[in-house]
Amino acid sequence: MTQSCSNGPVVYRWPQSPRSVGLARAELRKALDGWGLAPMEASALIVLSELFTNAVRHAKVPGREIETRYAPLWRGVRIEVHDASHLLPRVVPAGLDSTGGRGLPLVEELSDAWGVTPRHGPGKAVWAELTLPRPS
Repeated sequence: MTQSCSNGPVVYRWPQSPRSVGLARAELRKALDGWGLAPMEASALIVLSELFTNAVRHAKVPGREIETRYAPLWRGVRIEVHDASHLLPRVVPAGLDSTGGRGLPLVEELSDAWGVTPRHGPGKAVWAELTLPRPS
């Protein structure tokens, strides 16, 4: 794992391994706590888990790492997962017996917005933005 941090987003690079998902979640938890965004932790961790797991499963490029970026927003956070694959994620209907296909609909439900952007260099960034509900 490598990390960089300045006044911008918190950035980590991870091996393409299922074990990296839990480590990335732990770092997001720390970032959210530091930004006063702990109330959104549960949703943010699920979103990160789904995006990162998709990168591990579907975007394997030998010799490349997966990068995460966590950036605070006004009352929220932007979560990005970068990988070196050009394969785009797509929402597919999941049947009752399906073992996959539920991740992106879950990201869609928990996020205010999500999408895919190209990267400088190979691959893409899959991102999601979450905000705290307005106080009543």
